[in-house]
Amino acid sequence: MNSKPEALKIARRGLLLVLSSPSGAGKTTLSRRLLESDAAITMSVSVTTREPREGEEDGKDYHFISHDRFTAMRQQGELLESAEVFGNGYGTPRKPVEAWLENGRDVLFDIDWQGTQQIHAKMREDLVRVFILPPSAEELRERLIKRAQDSAAVVAKRMAEASNEISHWAEYDYVLINDDIDRCERDLEHILEAERMKRQRRVGLEDFVSGLRAKL
Repeated sequence: MNSKPEALKIARRGLLLVLSSPSGAGKTTLSRRLLESDAAITMSVSVTTREPREGEEDGKDYHFISHDRFTAMRQQGELLESAEVFGNGYGTPRKPVEAWLENGRDVLFDIDWQGTQQIHAKMREDLVRVFILPPSAEELRERLIKRAQDSAAVVAKRMAEASNEISHWAEYDYVLINDDIDRCERDLEHILEAERMKRQRRVGLEDFVSGLRAKL
């Protein structure tokens, strides 16, 4: 029986995959599915100054830190992106992300357009931005209602926020319309596969080509 030869492995630099969307468009589901199916990608773990909620684990859900530490990290450039929400600080530590990239691992971010802009300003060559759109406003509203997590007032607020979030769609490299979660997941996987094959990310190509030419 013939066996296929193993695929030639060429070292590559990792990439930063950002998923953004209005609440209810499906980015959390897509993030979870991608992490379950692809062993080469890691979810970025943010720091936060808020108190842990029941069931949350330090280092897994968030890195829980003091306000003073958060302020120091911001001032010293240790955060790729940061924001303050309802009096609490949130941000992405830079060092672990850079280490993952150097080791050829991809890093997944579930952040909004403001965080994406901050990362783009610092690491644009490593960044792949994907925006997830709902198929219609009616479908988005229906999804938010079906989640049964929010009151009618909160759903209305999220719908109002969605308009502002969607207004930044053109700042992204790819835009997916999530009318079918399985198809959207496949499209996302295809984007990731193509971005991984870009010449500038395949840092081992130069040595491979040099060795190949030397034997011709």
